[in-house]
Amino acid sequence: MLFQVGGQGTRPTFFEMSAAQQLPSSLRAALTYSLGVLALRRPFIHKILDYEDEFFALLMLVLETHSLRTTDASFAESLYGLRRRGVKIRLKKSDVLAGSSNEIHHTGLHKRQKVLSVAFLVILPYLKSKLQSVYDKQREAALQASLWGDNDERFDNTDDLVRINNSFGSSGNSAIEASARARWIKRLRKTVGACYPWLHAGNEGLCFAYQLLYLLDATGFYSIGLHALGVQVCRATGQELMDTSSRISKIRTRERERLRGPPWLKALQGGLLSCGYAVLDYAQTGLIAAVFFFKMMEWWYQSAEERMSAPTVYPPPPPPPPPKVAKEGIPLPQDRTLCPLCSQKRANPSVLAISGFVFCYTCVFKYVSQYKRCPVTLTPATVDQIRRLFHDV
Repeated sequence: MLFQVGGQGTRPTFFEMSAAQQLPSSLRAALTYSLGVLALRRPFIHKILDYEDEFFALLMLVLETHSLRTTDASFAESLYGLRRRGVKIRLKKSDVLAGSSNEIHHTGLHKRQKVLSVAFLVILPYLKSKLQSVYDKQREAALQASLWGDNDERFDNTDDLVRINNSFGSSGNSAIEASARARWIKRLRKTVGACYPWLHAGNEGLCFAYQLLYLLDATGFYSIGLHALGVQVCRATGQELMDTSSRISKIRTRERERLRGPPWLKALQGGLLSCGYAVLDYAQTGLIAAVFFFKMMEWWYQSAEERMSAPTVYPPPPPPPPPKVAKEGIPLPQDRTLCPLCSQKRANPSVLAISGFVFCYTCVFKYVSQYKRCPVTLTPATVDQIRRLFHDV
């Protein structure tokens, strides 16, 4: 399975590199979600989820090793038609005198570069995940200690255990060793909690700097790991893509020829090897299908949840009809700035909230206090419904 992405030249675009870098995290999320769903019916799968980091690291170790061995690219890079190439910079004397740029030549990957690539792709993310989990636990413990106080003295019975077991000889020594080990682990967690934020910030800053430089075409290395390995990622040519399958078949044929033993044993080993290769090929295709299925379901349920949780927007209600002037009420003056009660310029204008008409404060207060109604509409009202206006219209 291969995703063809547009572009010209051998240099991949920033979006190709970004997509290839984010594919493992999407793959892990898809696997975790799938195993979580299966664990609802098969509880023993929870044991795999308990060791999620180790399971995913082992899976990626197999995939990355196989991909680098057969295609000179990581598992994600091979799906986008990318290949890793060693970099050799040749500096000519004429170039030095002229001040021109150096010549960069791409070569195939050496065995050392492949091994280090697997370490950068599998081991370092695994260590980072473990450090992140230790930091999260230490941060949670520090938060609980700040809220409830440090309960180590109340709940840590290690010293009591040591004191009791001292009378039993060797068991006392084991308790002392356990106490020392617990203190060492606690000190290590505090060290990780103090240092990990700085290490994480430095790593993210370097990654951002390299990606920005790559986006601006100022460097050919997308990450600091590729720069440390002396490896650049390039687009595979059409001939290389066509030769990939033949190269894989040659490698597998060579491995079958290395089998030793009686004919029946060779046949058995060859059958097992063929089954292993078939499982590996189907696993690669199945994992990519799982990623797309997970993304599709995530989009589907996310859009459904947004539709369900989003508040329904209704059109604003129409304004109420204007209050009608009662036949027995006080008529309104033609000049809107005059008070209907005193027919003078309004002083301290105040509105009667029950009807919306504006009067002088003293006029409307006296009228409502005496008649308990609006003077214009004759609607029942109280003095609590009089509102002072600070801007007369």
